[in-house]
Amino acid sequence: MTTVDDEKPEIKDIENVLAESGNQNELKRDFKPHQVFMFSIACAIGTGLVISTGTSLVRGGPGSTLIAYLLIGAAVFFVMTSLGEMAAFLPMNKGFSGYASRMIDPALGFATGWNYFLKYIVSTPANLTACGLIIQYWRPDLNVAIWVTVFGVLVILTNVIHVRHFGELQFWLSIAKVAIMAVLIVGCLVVALGGAPNHKRTGFTYWNNPGAFAHYLADGPKGQFLGWWAAMVKTCFAYTGTEVVGMTFGETPNPRKNIPRAVKQTFYRIVVFYILSVIVLGMCVPYNDPELLAATKKSTSGAASPFVVAFNLGGVRAMGDFVNASLLVFTFSAASTDIYCSSRSIYGLAKDGQAPKIFAKALDNGTPLWAIAISSVFVALGYMNASKDAGQVFDYLVSLITIFAILNWIAILTSYLGFRRAIKAQGISVKSLPFVGWLQPYGAYYSLFISLLVLVFSGYDAFIPTFKVDQFILKYLGTVIFIGNVIVWKLVKKTKCIVQRTWIWSLGDENLRKSKPQMTIDGTRAGGRM
Repeated sequence: MTTVDDEKPEIKDIENVLAESGNQNELKRDFKPHQVFMFSIACAIGTGLVISTGTSLVRGGPGSTLIAYLLIGAAVFFVMTSLGEMAAFLPMNKGFSGYASRMIDPALGFATGWNYFLKYIVSTPANLTACGLIIQYWRPDLNVAIWVTVFGVLVILTNVIHVRHFGELQFWLSIAKVAIMAVLIVGCLVVALGGAPNHKRTGFTYWNNPGAFAHYLADGPKGQFLGWWAAMVKTCFAYTGTEVVGMTFGETPNPRKNIPRAVKQTFYRIVVFYILSVIVLGMCVPYNDPELLAATKKSTSGAASPFVVAFNLGGVRAMGDFVNASLLVFTFSAASTDIYCSSRSIYGLAKDGQAPKIFAKALDNGTPLWAIAISSVFVALGYMNASKDAGQVFDYLVSLITIFAILNWIAILTSYLGFRRAIKAQGISVKSLPFVGWLQPYGAYYSLFISLLVLVFSGYDAFIPTFKVDQFILKYLGTVIFIGNVIVWKLVKKTKCIVQRTWIWSLGDENLRKSKPQMTIDGTRAGGRM
């Protein structure tokens, strides 16, 4: 039986010996297993799920929205299992850009890392603005800028502390988010079954009248198709952040055990939180309800949530304050996570020589202080939203964030397919991998197809009924930046695609040598399958 220990590296790169613990200027594997577990469950539970579902219902109806959540949910699940396979085999502290650089081309890694950094420096002020808009639900007399400052300072402080304490804070915030979603889902189910003060048992009545499929921008089948597609695009925003747990893998102890566990939770949270939410909302709220239509025109306060509309229709109007307070928990947690992700992204870029080296420096406790500092600077962008048009600016940021997120998914999937080609070229059995994703690599091809489809046609509404320049630029600016970064880095550095027969040993020999349980080349598995 030939083990990995018997093999010798063909070239001496070894990711700088993958010194991911114990060395100066390196992140530490100080996340606890229970923190990673809860982090994976709650990463994507945010304003997208609680608010944007209402827009999907209005434009597509309950049927189109459910189909969209199932299709995009499946795509996101395969994104996570793709990432899990790579990370369990080769845990890296460079974020997603590290995999793209080593498995496809350094130019793709450069574009991926900066795309992820851009996504989260845009997300941070967006979520801080959301915090201010949420508080305006109670105090409309206070300017959003006040709360951008207050919450901005708080989220920066949460990132400066040791990663173990950051993980514990996110653990408890995650528990709160899970509990809140459970209350909302069960509450809506009670309303639909006639347990609310109005005692109206709706069941699936609204699927028949006004119907399961709404019309959007046109009448007839064309309008229903556009309604479904609008729901598809909007659903992507609801799922953004699901892959965030992948940023913790470089600071996760015993990655071969904890990474597969975290990835598997993706499937459960998609089913429980996303799909059940869409089903119960479709039971409680007709897509043509005037209150729902009004809610989709609001910003990000509790009044904008379809859950509030559902409870209002059931006669439980006091739930507005509860949902609003819940959104504050969601947005604060998201803003804190945004700085974590952006700092780890630029840290990884600096480690690869694709950003100034100062951002690769870390304190003795593993905190990448300079990376956190540059990420925190962009909190100031939140003041651009401190105007009467803050809600509209927030919507623009949401559109940009969605495109950045889809590009991240595409980069992860492309890297994974390169990973699979590489292990095949070197004669490594898939069964020997520590973790094997369900239906892979076919699931990755499905996810890549869906992601590319949404990316290319996300700007459909810029052409209907007339061409709108601002919408067109907004929907495709992120893609232009991404492709431009690939081209520029490739021309400047004259990068070449990775030779797939050599990259695994140049990357992971030392890491694999230290890993337990040991992998074997002849098919004896050291891990599990999802």
